[in-house]
Amino acid sequence: MKKLLSLLLTLTVGISAFSQADTKEEAKDDANGAKITWKANVIDYGTIEKGADGVRSFEFTNTGNEPLIISRVYSSCGCTVPKKPTKPVAPGASEVIEVKYNTNRVGPIRKTISVYSNASEVPYPLKIKGTVVAKKEEEKK
Repeated sequence: MKKLLSLLLTLTVGISAFSQADTKEEAKDDANGAKITWKANVIDYGTIEKGADGVRSFEFTNTGNEPLIISRVYSSCGCTVPKKPTKPVAPGASEVIEVKYNTNRVGPIRKTISVYSNASEVPYPLKIKGTVVAKKEEEKK
C-alpha cells in the first residue's frame, strides 16, 4: 500500500511540474509575435432604417513585434459580409476589417464575426448589434 501511495505521489508531482513548465513556455511565446489591439470589438448600429448603409469598420493595431497576418474572417450568417486586409500588418501599423450587414432585413441585429490570425490560435470574436426598422413610407402602406 505504501508503494502505491508513493508511486501516485511521485506521478502527481511530476505531472504538475511539467504542466507548470509548459505554462511558462507559453507565456514566453506570447511576449513575442504579432498582437491585435482593437479600438472596439463591438459595433452598435443603433436603430437604422431598412436599406440604410450597413458598412462599418473594426479598427485594430498590431501592437506586437512581428507582422500580423489575418488568415481568415468569417461571419455567423450570410447576411454579414466581412472584408479582411490582404497584406500583413507591420508592427505598430493600423488597419481595418470592414463589415457589411444586409439592412434589407427588418429586425434585431446580433451577429458575430470570427477573426483568425497569427496573433492567437483561437479566433477573436467581433460583434455587431442594433435594430433595422421599416422605412416610414412602408409603415403607411
